[in-house]
Amino acid sequence: MPHVESSMITQVEYDDSADELDIVFSSGKAYRYFGVPPEVYAGLLDAESKGQFFNDEIKDEYPYAEVRSRAHAARPRRR
Repeated sequence: MPHVESSMITQVEYDDSADELDIVFSSGKAYRYFGVPPEVYAGLLDAESKGQFFNDEIKDEYPYAEVRSRAHAARPRRR
């Protein structure tokens, strides 16, 4: 999982075959976001503020589930 420079997010990983984005937050919690287009992932990587981009473009926009690892995916939870 690639590390990113952010005070809010420590790692991100994108599965382009499934349009799933895994984000590990500085709290240690990891979440999988479903149906995330590749351009949103690219935008997150390019954003000056990863946390602000997450809040504006991902949070509350995509179904998600808390995960421990990609091998043990949970069911999506709607907000």
